[in-house]
Amino acid sequence: MELSSCVATHRITPPIVPGVFPVVRLKKKLLPYVYHQDLAILGWESSVVSRSCKRSSGIGGAESAALFFCSRVKASLGGDSDFLRSSSSGRSCHGPWTCLGVDSGRLGSRINALGGGGGEGDGVVQARAARGIIQPAKEALHLGVSMGLFLALDTYLKNVFEANAIRFPSALFGMMALFALLNLVSVVNEGAAARVEAFFVPANLFIQRWLPLFYVPSLVVVPLAVKDIPAAAGVKISAILVGGWIASLAVAGFTAVRVRAMVKTQLLPADPIPKPAPFSSKEVWSWAAVMLLSFVMAVKQPTALGPVSTTALPFFLSATVLGYLLGSRLPADAKKVLHPIISCAITANLAAIALGFATHTGYKSTLGGYLTKSSGNPGAGDLLMGFLGSVILSFAFSLFRQRKVVQRHATEIVTAVGMTSIFSLYSTAAAGRLLGLPPFLTCSIVPRCVTVALALPIARLLEGSNISLTAAVVVLTGLVGANFAQTLMNTFGFTDPIARGMATASSSHGLGTAALAAEEPEALPFCAIAYAFTGIFSTLLCTLPPVRSSLLMIAGA
Repeated sequence: MELSSCVATHRITPPIVPGVFPVVRLKKKLLPYVYHQDLAILGWESSVVSRSCKRSSGIGGAESAALFFCSRVKASLGGDSDFLRSSSSGRSCHGPWTCLGVDSGRLGSRINALGGGGGEGDGVVQARAARGIIQPAKEALHLGVSMGLFLALDTYLKNVFEANAIRFPSALFGMMALFALLNLVSVVNEGAAARVEAFFVPANLFIQRWLPLFYVPSLVVVPLAVKDIPAAAGVKISAILVGGWIASLAVAGFTAVRVRAMVKTQLLPADPIPKPAPFSSKEVWSWAAVMLLSFVMAVKQPTALGPVSTTALPFFLSATVLGYLLGSRLPADAKKVLHPIISCAITANLAAIALGFATHTGYKSTLGGYLTKSSGNPGAGDLLMGFLGSVILSFAFSLFRQRKVVQRHATEIVTAVGMTSIFSLYSTAAAGRLLGLPPFLTCSIVPRCVTVALALPIARLLEGSNISLTAAVVVLTGLVGANFAQTLMNTFGFTDPIARGMATASSSHGLGTAALAAEEPEALPFCAIAYAFTGIFSTLLCTLPPVRSSLLMIAGA
C-alpha cells in the first residue's frame, strides 16, 4: 500500500506519486512508513491516513484543508503540540515535510525525475534496486535483534528462577515487568514508549504469524502421550473437555453481558491490531526443498549434526512448517474440518513414519526424537516450544497497545476473566474427581482454558505428570472453540462484541480468538485482552498455596 505524502484528519487532496515511499526522520531514527498497520502500531489513528490519494505532478497544490495530527500522534512522534499548523489555500506541502525532517526539495527532485524520465529517472530506478537488496537485509537484522532480545530475556529469567528454586513462571514475571516499564516510560515520555514499541514490532508480528506452530509439538507426540491412558479415561477427558468448554463460554459470556448492562460503558472503536503478512508460494516451495534435502541427510548421515534427533531436526521442522503453510492455504470451510494446526501435526507424524521406515528405526522411536525435552539433545519440537516464553513476554506489548481499552472496560474485563478463570479451574478438578479420573490426569487437564505457554507451568505447579496431555487438551479445546464458538454464542444470544470476544478467548484462548477475529474484527481487541488476562490470572491463582492446595484436594491428589 502506498501512503500519501500528506496525512490529514480532514478531507484533503494529497500529492502522491506512486512508487515513492517517504522515510521520515524522527529524532535521528529512520522509520519507513509503508503499511497502514505500521502507523497503527505507533499509535496513529486510522483516520489520519488518506486512502483516496490522487496522482499529482508535483509536491504542491493541496486544497484548502486543516492539516494537523491528533494529540496522540504528536505525542508518539515526540513533537510539539503545534508542530503542524493548518494549511491555507494554495500553500504547498513542503511545510509538513520540513517539520518532519525531510528535505522537500530533494523529494521534489525525486518526484520530477519519476515523472520526466531521463538521467535522473534512471538514477531513481537504480536507487530503488539498491533499496530492494538493502531493505530486506535491514528488516531481517531488525527481526533478529528484536526476537533475540525476547529469547535472551526469557533464557536469563528462566535460569535465575531455576537457580533460586522460584516456582513462579519466569516468563510471566518478565511480561509484567515489561508492561510496567512500558507504562512508566509512557508517563515520562510517550514518544519514547512508542519508539520502544515500534522497535519490537517485527518480533511481535513474527510471534503472531507463527504462534500456532509453537503449540504443535505436544499435539504431534500425542500418540506417545496417550499410550498409557486407558480408553475409558480418554472418554472421560473428552467429556470434560467439551462440557467444560461449553460451560466456560457460557459463564464468560453471561457475566460480561450482565456487567455491561450495569456499567453501561459506551463501546468505542478500538485501535486496529496489526496483522502479519500472509504466507507466499515462495515460502511453501522453499520449505519443501529444505524438507527433501534434510530427509536425504537424515537417512544417509544420521549423525551429521550430532545426535540422531538433532540431525533429524531440520527435516521434522520443515515438515511441520510445510504442513502449517499448506493448511493455512485451505478454504475457510475446509479449515473447519482440517485446521492448520491439525494439518501440521499430521505432516509431522507422516514425516516420522517416512523417516522411521527409511532408517529402519520404526515410527514410535523416530517420533520420540521430535520432542526430547533435553537441552543437550533437542528435537524440532523442543526448538518450537522454546518460543513459548517469548510468546508470554509479547503479551506486555499487546496489553500496552490496548491499555486504553483495558482502562475503559476494566470492570467487564476483570469480572468476566476472574469468574471464568476460577470456574474453569475448579470445575475441571471437580469433574475429574466426580467421573473417577485418576488425580494425576485430572491435574494435567485443569488448565484446559489457558494458553499452552502458561498451561504447562500451571500443570507443573499442580504436579500434573503428563505435560504432553496438558498441551494436547489445551490445543483441542482451542480447536473446538474455533469451530463452534460463534454458533454457540448465537444460540445463547450474545450480540455484544465485548461479550463475544470475552466468551471466546476465555474459553478457547488463541485458536478461538483467531477464528473469531477473521469473521468479527470488532471483537478482536477484547479477544486479545481476555486471551492474555485469562492465562495471567489463572497462573497467578495457582501460585497461591491455598488455591493450589484446594485444587489438589478437589482433584483427589
